Amino acid sequence: MPPEHIDTRLLVELTEQSQDLNSDASRITRSALADFGQAVEPVRRRWWERGGALAAAVGTVALLGGRRAFADSPSPSGSTADDIMALQTAASIENLAVSVYRTAAGLPFIKDGNKTVAAFIAKTTQQHEAHAQAFNAAATQAGGRPQNGPDPKYKAVVDQALPSIKGPADVVKLAITLEDVAAQTYTKNVSQVSNADLRRLFASVAPVEAQHRATLLAVQALLAGNAADLVTIPVDPSKLPAAAGSVGFPDAFYHTDIASPISEGAVK
Repeated sequence: MPPEHIDTRLLVELTEQSQDLNSDASRITRSALADFGQAVEPVRRRWWERGGALAAAVGTVALLGGRRAFADSPSPSGSTADDIMALQTAASIENLAVSVYRTAAGLPFIKDGNKTVAAFIAKTTQQHEAHAQAFNAAATQAGGRPQNGPDPKYKAVVDQALPSIKGPADVVKLAITLEDVAAQTYTKNVSQVSNADLRRLFASVAPVEAQHRATLLAVQALLAGNAADLVTIPVDPSKLPAAAGSVGFPDAFYHTDIASPISEGAVK
């Protein structure tokens, strides 16, 4: 099989569009986190004021540890506990995505290959790192612990797939799986969490992951159709494989069939 050649002009434009979408989403994410922090702070104060003797006993720890004292307090209410698990699971998905993209960046055909493709992977990695930080920040604000490990279900999928990766198409296939489960999970989380600010948080990150997936689907279709040279602008539509005409278009209603349950990546 001849080596895959990718004309990266379209990839450059898609990367720029992804950066623009992520910038808009980041503003919403920061706002949602700030509002969520303000919303849960009165809850911390009410709990602390009700603590009585317990508050006096651990007052010094509170001064030194702040949020950690709250995190080590009795279990949160049911809805808050579910919110924390949803945030931790989201962070675990992001952690795994970061790990996969970093691994991909170190592969010879990526590291020593096209610089534009490498830049796309680097930028996407940064976005996933920011998403993981946002989810962990919210989990901590809610009184939970940050999740620094990978999603256990999809780590098993990644571990099985990595040894068989031979080229860019294999990397794209694996990345699509992770981007899709992330987008579907966050879309479903919007209706599962109990706080409006958390709904904004999940709703701000989901479309970024969906755009990652759409970009990767377009590249995958061209690679599968032996038309990697058509990843370019302008493009002759008559030469495009049939799959390229639909795979990259966004879904009117994003599916949630493979959304991870909120407990999947929760801290045990």
